[in-house]
Amino acid sequence: MTTYKELLQQRESLEKQIEEARQRENQAAIEKVRALVAEFELTPDDVFGRKTGKSSTAGQKVAPKYRDKSTGATWTGRGKPPKWIEGKNREEYLIN
Repeated sequence: MTTYKELLQQRESLEKQIEEARQRENQAAIEKVRALVAEFELTPDDVFGRKTGKSSTAGQKVAPKYRDKSTGATWTGRGKPPKWIEGKNREEYLIN
């Protein structure tokens, strides 16, 4: 039967082998990618797409979902609820 210390030594040896294999395979992958980028004259935008820094829905207006019939005030249902709907049954304020 294998002892605890022997198993720890085996694990250490395996982790070292795993790391070496990962480094070899990563290097091979990087070389393939670089060859393809050079062959097809790709740019970073071609490979990774453009990054705008914003999500696709950032800044878009959302239609109101609730309306206070007495004041005409509306709320989209996002964020903190306004005082006129807070703690009340929201179904009564739904906009059809």
